[in-house]
Amino acid sequence: MTPAAESVISLRDVVKSFGRQRVLDGLSLDVPRGKCLAIMGPSGTGKSVILRHVIGLMRADSGVVAVEGRDIAKLSRQELSELRKRMGFLFQEAALINWLSVGDNVALPLRENTTLKESEIKERVQAKLELVRIPDTWEKMPAQISGGMKKRVGLARALITDPEIVLYDEPNAGLDPEISQSINDLLRELHEGLRVTALLVEHRVRCIRTVADEVLFLEKGRVLIQLPPREFFASDNPRLVQFLGTDPD
Repeated sequence: MTPAAESVISLRDVVKSFGRQRVLDGLSLDVPRGKCLAIMGPSGTGKSVILRHVIGLMRADSGVVAVEGRDIAKLSRQELSELRKRMGFLFQEAALINWLSVGDNVALPLRENTTLKESEIKERVQAKLELVRIPDTWEKMPAQISGGMKKRVGLARALITDPEIVLYDEPNAGLDPEISQSINDLLRELHEGLRVTALLVEHRVRCIRTVADEVLFLEKGRVLIQLPPREFFASDNPRLVQFLGTDPD
């Protein structure tokens, strides 16, 4: 089976095992251009593993992982590097470099991957800090800012290269409900404004309701159910009802 023509991200019959544990078991999914697909599921079911396959940090044992119609496994190191420049990645813990200031953390992808002048880099970084509503934080160090602000810095860094694809790994992790909702609203606003294609791993219902266009439930390495948020959370699927009954909103 080949990837759907309209899909920016496409997985077909993907299998991935770690030792005797099969984490992805013939997984297939598509993310259409400009849409956000959220992935839910129990811990250890391979949600973050999917993101690592899409960005090329892991290789499938079998099956096809394609981005913009290109099989990740068949790309050279240089081709993969070029493709990654079109992607942004927001890590669970923001993954800021502690000895760099906020501005220098955000600037890092531009300094490593472009030949822009420093004045241009500073202009772009400041624009992204303003976009995520933390315009006066350039000189602050990661230890001086809150968890919510760190997530915003991580988001600014994920967006600094103006990516067409963004991967979010639990953007609400470690945040209280009020700050989580502000991050959710910001993600939705950015998604609608920038029209990026996004893959979101998250377990908080409120985040998914706010941000996602479709929700996929991953069970034993396969898709159990996939629906728009309103239908997904109204589903009477017994496994989904059981899972959501224990899940924070």
